Amino acid sequence: MQERTLGQQGLTTSVIGYGAMRIALGEESEDGASIAAIRRAYDDGVTHFDTAELYGWGRGERLLGTALASVRDQVTIATKFGFTPSFAPDSRLGHVREVVDNSLRHLGVDHIDVLYQHIDDPTVPVEEVVGVMKEYVDAGKVRFLGLSNTTPDNLRKAHAVHPISVLQAEYSIFSRQSEAVLPLLEELGIGLVAYAPLARGFLGGAVTPRDALDAGDFRRRSPWWAPGNFEANLGIVEELTALAESKGATLSQLSLAWLVARRPYIVPIPGSGNAERVTQNNGAARLELTADDLAHIDRIAPTGAHAN
Repeated sequence: MQERTLGQQGLTTSVIGYGAMRIALGEESEDGASIAAIRRAYDDGVTHFDTAELYGWGRGERLLGTALASVRDQVTIATKFGFTPSFAPDSRLGHVREVVDNSLRHLGVDHIDVLYQHIDDPTVPVEEVVGVMKEYVDAGKVRFLGLSNTTPDNLRKAHAVHPISVLQAEYSIFSRQSEAVLPLLEELGIGLVAYAPLARGFLGGAVTPRDALDAGDFRRRSPWWAPGNFEANLGIVEELTALAESKGATLSQLSLAWLVARRPYIVPIPGSGNAERVTQNNGAARLELTADDLAHIDRIAPTGAHAN
């Protein structure tokens, strides 16, 4: 698998990474399959693995650390801080230190490769937050810094305190809001890690209607699944699937390859607890899209998903 350089501080990753949110939310009986999926990703050439305190409150980090223990020196591991158990922002400086120390322990590592603030905390200036993150860089416990779900203004402020290597943001054929920040990333020399690259399942090849989702599934509140929008978005999926099949690929492979082709500093992080699905996703690294293919995708979904 090809590699990419993210930022200007030396962070190098595989062109497709692995997002470990979903495995942290599964049952303990699924842990064996989740570990096998992570190992499959590594065997396929994936070297960048992403988790967070929020993903199971330490459980996801422990799973990832266990799965990667024997190959720790061959991979980069990213994690995030910044929430309370009730999902409110919390980047109080003492809390940041507590979470990062816990993350090191949960992962079973002596350093974290990429440390992100998971979400802005309006009560704590980002300059102060990055100042604490920098302490860990100076101590050799963190290698690179990132921000997630932030604003261009905060990105500039943070970068002035310590170089930011990566921004993590939602980005897919269906969700294109992050394109507005690409010029700033290029100006500052920052990479982009794209989460939800398969549009929360819509571009995974087997989208589930709203009524079939569990009552607590957050997608029930998404406008993509709203009546009228859902049917229109299914039409987009059908056209994208036909294009993928014409190239001997799956819809998920086309969707991931589209992100890889957008910019040389973008790395998508799909996630799955199924090893075969992981291998299918990673096949996107071998799919080359032509300029005509990219233009065709833009005609199919010029502004992303229907969400009125």
